Amino acid sequence: MNWAVIFEPETLALYGNGVLTTLYLLFASLAVGAVLALVFALALTSPYAWLRWPVSAYTYVIRGTPLLIQVYLIYYGLSQLEWIQARWVTEEWPWIYFKDALFCALLAFSLNTAGYTAEMLAGAIRETSAGEIEAAQAFGMSRFQFMRRIVLPSAMRRTLPAYSNEVVMMMQSTSLASAVPGLIDITGAASRIYSDYYLPFEAFITAAVLYLIATFFLLGLFKLAERHFLAYLAPRKH
Repeated sequence: MNWAVIFEPETLALYGNGVLTTLYLLFASLAVGAVLALVFALALTSPYAWLRWPVSAYTYVIRGTPLLIQVYLIYYGLSQLEWIQARWVTEEWPWIYFKDALFCALLAFSLNTAGYTAEMLAGAIRETSAGEIEAAQAFGMSRFQFMRRIVLPSAMRRTLPAYSNEVVMMMQSTSLASAVPGLIDITGAASRIYSDYYLPFEAFITAAVLYLIATFFLLGLFKLAERHFLAYLAPRKH
């Protein structure tokens, strides 16, 4: 056991860069994925079949295939397409970004979390009380108005407990970014230290502790959010 290596300035700096990369991938993919998930959830609950079916097929594929395969297909698979290779030469936007490992990982994570979150949000929308919808219609609200004012806010609040699990799972899934060359996240930093110093136990235990700390703070934030937004569901004290 040689823990002194872990606390050397170079090692700490490597882990620090890994933490920043992990947090960037997490929050950026969650932000992009949330916007996509909202659009997809509205399509999944749409009365129009031509909107529901393509999105249902997308979420089925996303949830039915491993995230690592999705990362590989975007980073390695797209680079084999001659159509994209031709646009790399001319540096056309946005295809030039597919050369960037960080962009490819971020795209894969965003598309993945969007698929899962869309299904959770769509389920919450479908479970909205019929009384709430009837009351909105009685006030003369259009479908757009009662979706924006009543259904979506209620569904988002009720999705918080399930979404907290999705966020934690996505944070842990960012470790797959280390499979993409050139990306140093927390797991990538541990792998680098293992290869340089042959200290697998110290390197990966440190990585595990960092993930545990991040999970602790994420769950704490969601507990506060649930206490605030779901207070009306708590049993009343007499």
